[in-house]
Amino acid sequence: MMTRTLFIGLDGFAFPILDDLIADQPGRGVVMPFMRSLLQRGFRAPLRSTPHPLTPPAWTTMFTGKNPGHHGVYDFMRSSDNGREVFFTLYDARDVRAETVWSAVSRRGYSVAALNFPMTAPPPQINGSLIPGFTSARHLRRNSTPPDLFDRLSQLPGFEPRELAWDFERENEIGSEMDDDYLEKWIRYHLPREALWYRVADHLLTTDRPDLMCVMFDGADKIQHQAWQFIDPALRPQVPDAHFNRMRQLCEDYYRRLDGYIAGLVEAAGPDTRIFMASDHGFTATTHVVRINRLLSELGHLTYHAVGDDDAAKRRAASPFAYLDWQRTKAYCPTPSSNAIRIRVAQQPGDPGVPPADYHAFREQLIAELLQCVDPETGSPMIRRVRTREEIFPGPAMAEAPDLTLELADYGFVSIRNLSPVVERRAVPAGTHHPLGIFLAAGPDIRQGVAGDEQQIADVAASLLYSLDEPIPVDYDGQVARAAFTDAHLSVRPPLMGPPSGPVETAPQTRAEAPASDAEKQKILDQLAMLGYLEE
Repeated sequence: MMTRTLFIGLDGFAFPILDDLIADQPGRGVVMPFMRSLLQRGFRAPLRSTPHPLTPPAWTTMFTGKNPGHHGVYDFMRSSDNGREVFFTLYDARDVRAETVWSAVSRRGYSVAALNFPMTAPPPQINGSLIPGFTSARHLRRNSTPPDLFDRLSQLPGFEPRELAWDFERENEIGSEMDDDYLEKWIRYHLPREALWYRVADHLLTTDRPDLMCVMFDGADKIQHQAWQFIDPALRPQVPDAHFNRMRQLCEDYYRRLDGYIAGLVEAAGPDTRIFMASDHGFTATTHVVRINRLLSELGHLTYHAVGDDDAAKRRAASPFAYLDWQRTKAYCPTPSSNAIRIRVAQQPGDPGVPPADYHAFREQLIAELLQCVDPETGSPMIRRVRTREEIFPGPAMAEAPDLTLELADYGFVSIRNLSPVVERRAVPAGTHHPLGIFLAAGPDIRQGVAGDEQQIADVAASLLYSLDEPIPVDYDGQVARAAFTDAHLSVRPPLMGPPSGPVETAPQTRAEAPASDAEKQKILDQLAMLGYLEE
């Protein structure tokens, strides 16, 4: 018998931070008391993210049950090499080659709601409601389904669609410098946004009563990128000053309110609802900047045009690709968020790049050279490991995967700016993604007060289908998180394998019908840069 299921996504949540927030500390109390009670009566386990723990591929893997080599999403942006130069476009739902869990359950007759997940615009036709994440304000209404959804939600007190979108006017008014005033505004800015997502989710949960309710809160990821020094217990000063205490209190206010939103949704769902929570990745501190394209230039694999000596020319030369000479470049990193290196293979004689016959030898040489990158102060390696696409992205979309994916020693994102030195220590540690996120479960037939072993991010989709008493597609990379369920439930309802996942439904819009303008793309890229994804 199907059990109604609520899934809450918590972008960037990690157990070191969560455990600190549920602890009772002198003078502070418990910041997230509901999460504390939920963990006491539920199941928890670390959740291993995608090989590169980045938002678009990680969430897409979570809700398709397949690794990026099958679903085809690797980054916020994708690059296309025509043999002479390289072009960049933003990924969207039309690039996802695998069926999502909400499309799968809709096809099987269940009702569903999915809110604020990336790579879901334009949406497929589902049996329920969908509002995408990572979508500009101009396109949010047309990329939501059903068509009358916004008219329904407009009756909610304080409903403002721009709060749900990525294209915020206030963000565009703020400069890129992270001074104290900016940082305080940045933290405060995400409080009303999360509140509105909660109100929308609560409304759909209580009025539509979907069989599967999915909502993602992304404020933690954004705040942690910029305010990590005030959040990480390991970075807390022994004698904090007034500024630190104020910023820490602001961050805790966000988590405290989020705890209330989670409690509200669980209460609205009812005691017979099974609860799952997961993050796309964890978080940790990054202490160094590694300028990977500058390193490739010094190794002779990437070439920049000469620039003038005036200050304006030097500033422009520092930008990622303004002076890059594509005709003499064999390897490059497209975005810091990807931590990827793409090797340019000559498509025909005379093209720039590596001759096809030399590809594997060049790649092995490049791996060896990259692993020699060290901190000049300590001699410590800066690159933990370099993995090939065959190793980590097997599947029909492997040809579009990066040739190499880097994992830095501190898990940070690389920089692609043309600045020197290649390696530089940060003045203040910043927040970055960690491969281990969180997986939580509670409710009927879930083991209570249990900490389990590591789960895989693709296991989430399989576990949601199992919660609805549905078979798991035989072509899923993930499997049911058996450790979360009681032995009694597993014996009565063992997980069953079913037919392969269904075909990807063609979205109602084509790229030619509703393209984002260059200005809109630039706004989104600017916001990614402010978050630390696209620029150092």
